[in-house]
Amino acid sequence: QVQLVESGGGLVQAGGSLGLSCAASGLIFSHYTMGWFRQAPRKEREFVAAISWDGGRTYYADSVNGRFTISRDNVKNTVYVQMNSLKPEDTAVYYCAADSARRRPSMARTVGEYDNWGQGTQVTVSS
Repeated sequence: QVQLVESGGGLVQAGGSLGLSCAASGLIFSHYTMGWFRQAPRKEREFVAAISWDGGRTYYADSVNGRFTISRDNVKNTVYVQMNSLKPEDTAVYYCAADSARRRPSMARTVGEYDNWGQGTQVTVSS
């Protein structure tokens, strides 16, 4: 059974930084493209970033490009996102997701392309 467990969320002031982790189990982690999504209240879940199975390729939403960095450790079966220069509009529940089709990150930008999801972790950025 595939499990994705996010951690690292919390409350941070605007301009601050926060790092999220997502630990995966029940799958061959290196066989998956991994992604981060977020969902703010009353909004649809939106793409944040994705990383290829080997970490060699990444892709970001325009809204976070230059501020967020996605990475992975295939030994620890964990994907990360480092979030810098946070803004109040970054406030959302953040989810990690796994894509078994191993799409290029630039092609893995929608919810339907991911097979498995974590339960989410709340990130709140105060102004």
